[in-house]
Amino acid sequence: MGEVLALLFNTAVFAAALRMATPLIFAALGGIFSERSGVVNIALEGMMLIGAFTAMFVSHQTGLPWLGVVGAVLAGIVIGLLHAFFCIHYRANQVVVGTAINIFAGGLTVFLLRYYFGAAGTSPSVPTIPDITIPVLSQIPWIGRIIGRQNPLVYLALLAVVVAHLVVYRTPWGLRLRAVGEHPRAADTVGVHVFRMRYLAVALSGALAGLGGTYLSIAHLSRFSEGMTAGRGFIALAAVIFGKWTPYGALGACLFFGYADALQMRLQDVGVPTQFMNMLPYVLTMVALAGFIGKSVGPKASGEPYIKG
Repeated sequence: MGEVLALLFNTAVFAAALRMATPLIFAALGGIFSERSGVVNIALEGMMLIGAFTAMFVSHQTGLPWLGVVGAVLAGIVIGLLHAFFCIHYRANQVVVGTAINIFAGGLTVFLLRYYFGAAGTSPSVPTIPDITIPVLSQIPWIGRIIGRQNPLVYLALLAVVVAHLVVYRTPWGLRLRAVGEHPRAADTVGVHVFRMRYLAVALSGALAGLGGTYLSIAHLSRFSEGMTAGRGFIALAAVIFGKWTPYGALGACLFFGYADALQMRLQDVGVPTQFMNMLPYVLTMVALAGFIGKSVGPKASGEPYIKG
């Protein structure tokens, strides 16, 4: 029993959980901004994948991984605006558009990988963003071993949660964002530009999802692999629902899923079948949604195109 508890409540597992949760946190925050504005963003997976490829490509071409971060954010914004254009301007079905973007992103990244690198499956190794040590934080007993030394993008993800909460609940812009997601007609009558708010929210969603992909390719790893997001965009979407469309709630859900991911890697080391453990994060995602989706109520206008009268 003691060995099991030592395995479950281990600082190395918790540190790995934080790392595994980081791309989910970025993507989930993006999903919150998009859905709070009334636009369902199934395309988080594709946005993450394109962000991961762009970050790798720019880092490879320039040798500057932080420039890769900028490139991934811009690529995410472009895909976000594309999603917004079809969903808002043409009032297309948002789930169908998001699914199409996911398929498009998977095919595009495979094509570009083979076109530029002549390789099937994996890119060459590229410069990465190194981990950093926070002097005071790293010296705190137990906690220091978890968050004292991490990648800068891990700290940025945690900071982004706080900023997102303040923006959504403590600023006039956040109030307008929630208004267009709950009752766009009422928001329009008091002078809020519904289309502009939704475009901005979906573009921001793409930027954050691009950051999530960036972490995968040039922080957690040093290369891009075909389909490397491996469903994380959908897990992030589940975290949005599980977290009741709030930044702190989504953070908790992402940490939960990140812990499951970290735990499955740890359990593989002690002889648990790999195939079973690879299922763990996705099984827990379904269990979490099955238990909570009935209790979670999203923005009332989410998924509904707005027709200006």
